[in-house]
Parts: sequence; C-alpha cells; structure tokens
Amino acid sequence: MLFTHDTELALVSVAALVNTLPGSVPGDDDPDTLTTVAELDRFLAEHRWTGRHERTRAELEQVRALRPRLAALWTLGEDELVAEVNAMLAANGALPQLVAHDGWPWHLHATPRDAPLAARMAVEAAMALTDVIRAGQLDRLRHCDAGDCDNVLVDLSKNRSRRFCDAGCGNRAHVAAYRARRSR
Repeated sequence: MLFTHDTELALVSVAALVNTLPGSVPGDDDPDTLTTVAELDRFLAEHRWTGRHERTRAELEQVRALRPRLAALWTLGEDELVAEVNAMLAANGALPQLVAHDGWPWHLHATPRDAPLAARMAVEAAMALTDVIRAGQLDRLRHCDAGDCDNVLVDLSKNRSRRFCDAGCGNRAHVAAYRARRSR
C-alpha cells in the first residue's frame, strides 16, 4: 500500500467525483452522471461516505459546484497545488483529528461528521492530496490515455503503470490494438 487506506479511498473518490462531469474532449458525449439526489446517494454509498447527508437539491448543487475545482487539481503544478490545497483546508475550517468508525482503523478526519457534505468532500480531497504532495507522488495523478476520454485517475499501482480510467478505456484500447495486429 502506497498511502494509508483513508488517503487511497479519498483519492479514488475524488477522481470518481471529477469523472461525473460531462466530457470536455471534442466528440465526447458522456453525460453528467450527478444530476439527481438519487445519483448522489448512489455515489456516496459506492464510495462509503459517512456523516451528514441532507438529501436535498441544495446539497447536490454544492457538490456539483465543487467538481470543477477538484478537476483543476489534476492540472496544477506542485506550488499551485499546494496553494489550492491550503486554500481548501482554510476555507472549510479543517481541524485534523484521529477517528475510528464503521470498522475502519484510526485515520484522519478534518471536519466534523455533521459538516456540510461539499465541505467534507473538499477537505477530504485536500487532506488526501496533502499526503500525495508530501510523498512526492504527484505523477500518480493522471488523465486517461485514451484519446477520446478526459477522465482523471489516480495510479495506485506499485510500478506506476496505470494508463486508463475505470470507464473501459483500457479494454477498448487493447481490443483496438489486437484488431490492428490481426488485420496486418
């Protein structure tokens, strides 16, 4: 394991949240997959978010508004990323504390369980990125190598070999390469 369990879960969750945005690659018609409270409920359950969840349209809109800011984190250099992480922590009143809950061992939370969901998501992202920065592992934050995909990913592989997101891009690339070899 490269990072602690809570850091890895947060990084994967942040990438998944960013990837709910509609595509920005020309010709990419991926839909926005976070448009309803029910979709937010499914996202939170899939990524094991705990704590306060109001299940309101206002909360959904706050989370949706956070996504572009999180997406931008994948494009920043180290100094800019550090400044943005610090700004996110300060804006949300982060106060790191050790907690153990829901069967998880000791880990850090920097907001109370009853803080607004979007604030907790921003702080979790910032805390996870703090570990990435401190470990000198920024190169693990990547964009999918598929030419028609703009998803982000976190390469948690030991040999830093992950190139594709979880949307099936790797499989499509391998099938295309196989077919190209077979047609020769």
